Amino acid sequence: MPKYRIIVNPMAGKGHAAKSVPDVKKLLDEYQIEYDLIYTERPWHASELTKQAARQKVDVVVAMGGDGTANEVLNGLMEAKQIVDHCPAMGMICVGRGNDFGYGANIPHGLEAGCKVLANGFKKKIDVGHVTVDGKEGRYFGNGIGIGFDAVVGFEAAKMKRLSGFIGYAVAAFKVLFLYYKAPTVEIEFNSHQIVQPSLMVSVMNGRRMGGGFYMAPTSLTNDGLFDLCIAGVAGHLRVLSLIFHFMKGTQVGKKCIQMEQASHLTVTALEGTLPAHADGETLCVEGKHLELKILASQIEVLCESV
Repeated sequence: MPKYRIIVNPMAGKGHAAKSVPDVKKLLDEYQIEYDLIYTERPWHASELTKQAARQKVDVVVAMGGDGTANEVLNGLMEAKQIVDHCPAMGMICVGRGNDFGYGANIPHGLEAGCKVLANGFKKKIDVGHVTVDGKEGRYFGNGIGIGFDAVVGFEAAKMKRLSGFIGYAVAAFKVLFLYYKAPTVEIEFNSHQIVQPSLMVSVMNGRRMGGGFYMAPTSLTNDGLFDLCIAGVAGHLRVLSLIFHFMKGTQVGKKCIQMEQASHLTVTALEGTLPAHADGETLCVEGKHLELKILASQIEVLCESV
């Protein structure tokens, strides 16, 4: 019988993850899943626990939390692949604010749906992204990198005490719209092409969604060996306001100042200004100058819905 390790971030979903543990245990017991459960105690603890699980030949490591927890488990799995000959599959019980990684990987939100996926045991291989900032040690990501406007939105959303999830991101987006600094002039190189322009936002997506409901790349696939890029040029406040609503519906493709591309490798360099960026919703840098990103095809197995 497969052995599952449930890694719980008790702070995820503003404490909802910790409160949900008794219900999750009951569901897992009903499905007769063999598991143990460990709480994280500090940043990047989930990554350490994942590498430990790989060394102990656990079959499935389950991130119980949000996108930050999933990102740490993902990084732990990718690092484990380099030091041990056994790489567990990845599962997720989505109880965080955005749950965008789960959405892109076809992992449903909620306790009952998440535990049912673990019990069914259907797996698929997905691609994993890798990013370095200013030539320093890199980071893996499963959903996407946001550079510029959406990164600042994420920073603002994280400061909110009462609002969370999509509503928190939406309020932060409108706030940043009127506070956002001058868009940096960037050089984006990919597929032997070069774009040089002031850019409000550059989204590099493996998944489809950010912020719990903004569809940066509505047709992206997690297993095609390609990033989907959404590049937004400079626009006035009214234009940006209109685009925010389009991103909520995934209808920004073809709109003025929006460029959609695909690439397996790219660099983004600030020629003027700096680059705030996040990886899977977690702060990557506040004032980066040069980001290099590449896709690594078919890297890990995830437990997900089969349709």
